[in-house]
Amino acid sequence: QVQLVESGGGLVQAGGSLRLSCAASGRSFSDDTMGWFRQAPGKERELVAAISWNGRNTDYADSVKGRFTISRDNTKNTVYLQMNSLKPEDTAVYYCAGKVGLKYRYWGQGTQVTVSS
Repeated sequence: QVQLVESGGGLVQAGGSLRLSCAASGRSFSDDTMGWFRQAPGKERELVAAISWNGRNTDYADSVKGRFTISRDNTKNTVYLQMNSLKPEDTAVYYCAGKVGLKYRYWGQGTQVTVSS
């Protein structure tokens, strides 16, 4: 079993940057695709970015392309989400999750990101 703990959220002005971290413990996650999701009040959870087990392949939601970058360091059991040029519509709780097979099966508790205009 893998436990995930997110950190790095907070309050930032529009145009600012934040870097989220997701630290894994338990078994190694180095074989798993990892993703960052977000959920804003009244909205469904959406996949923001994903990264393959070796970091060679990444995928982004259209709304964050060119502004967010996902990366991972398997030696540190950590996944990152660098968020630049933040907008008020990026305000949400951000979750990291690990994919086993075809589904994301383990999740962190989330970290709040609030972008003020």
